Order: sequence, then structure tokens, then C-alpha cells
Amino acid sequence: MYNDLFKRILDLFVSLLAFPFFLLIFLFIAPAIYFNDKGPIFFNGNRMGKNGKRFSMYKFRSMKVNAPDIRNADGSTFNSDDDPRVTSVGRFIRKTSIDELPQLLNVLKGDMSLVGPRPTLTTKDISQYDEILSKRLKVRPGLTGYSQAYFRNSIDQDEKYEKDIYYIENMSFLLDLKIIVKTIMSVVRKENVYISK
Repeated sequence: MYNDLFKRILDLFVSLLAFPFFLLIFLFIAPAIYFNDKGPIFFNGNRMGKNGKRFSMYKFRSMKVNAPDIRNADGSTFNSDDDPRVTSVGRFIRKTSIDELPQLLNVLKGDMSLVGPRPTLTTKDISQYDEILSKRLKVRPGLTGYSQAYFRNSIDQDEKYEKDIYYIENMSFLLDLKIIVKTIMSVVRKENVYISK
């Protein structure tokens, strides 16, 4: 029951409560992003959600306009403290995870949940997905998740996927609550922001 109706009701309730906070942040962050390099405020990434549904995931833009897409060997997004593609404002909003806040809109729309596996890139057709990736698509992707809260960028993509499966198999209101609290603690402490070299 929690996995469907109650989880969705909780997503809507918390997102609506948090929305005024998002608007307040937007009033300060949007001009900073724009005047930093005269580019768009938002970045819309193509992602795959529950049951393979494709959607646009919203983020505050942290990279320079027309920055190249660089990937790690495991296919995950490259990130480092001295990434020249990232703007000065971008470094701040990444470290504080403010760049993820526009995904509250995705939660309200039903594309995402507050907690779940992070959204999958749409670089593969769903027919090419293995058992682990297919299982991740059985639930809505999350604004935060088990991997994001406890490990952030300190583990590789395959390990993140394994942690996602653990979450899916043990999903509960209590686990979601623990993940939300841990996410807040990780952001405040700036833990595991970048992959260790």
C-alpha cells in the first residue's frame, strides 16, 4: 500500500509544503545563475522514469553554456572540485545540492518521487536494460535516494545500482524518512560531494 497510494500522497504533501521555500531560493539563485554567464536558469535533462516513461528532469544550471558532456568510465557524470565546465555559482549550488531543488516540480507532476533511485539517462532503449536496470524502472525515480543519501558520489555507478535494488526491495515509510534525514545531514556536512581520486 505504501509503495503506491500513500507514497504518492506523501510526495504531494511534502512537495507542496516545500514549494514556497523553493520559490524563495529561486528569487536569489536565478539572477545569480543568469548574471554569472548570461545563460538559461534551468537545465532540462532527458531521463527515464517509472515503467520506462521518458520525461524532462529539471535542475538549476550549474555548467557553462554549451559545456561538453564528459562521462566517467562507468557512464556516470564526471564531477570534480576543479571541473572547468562548472560556473562559480554552479560550484556552490552543487555542493549544497540546491541545483536539485527544481525537481520538486517533477515530483508534483508525478514524474518523480521524493525518495527513489536517481533517474536513469535515456542513452539506451529499455529493451537493452539488464535485470538490475529494469528493476529500477519499477518505481518512480527520486529527488534523493538511498545511494544519494549515504554515498552520494563516493561509489561507482554499479554500486549505486546495487544500493538502489536494496532500497526497492526494502521500501517503507521509515526507510524513506531515514533517507530524507540522512540526505539533509550529508548536504549540511558536504559529505561525498566529489568522487575520490
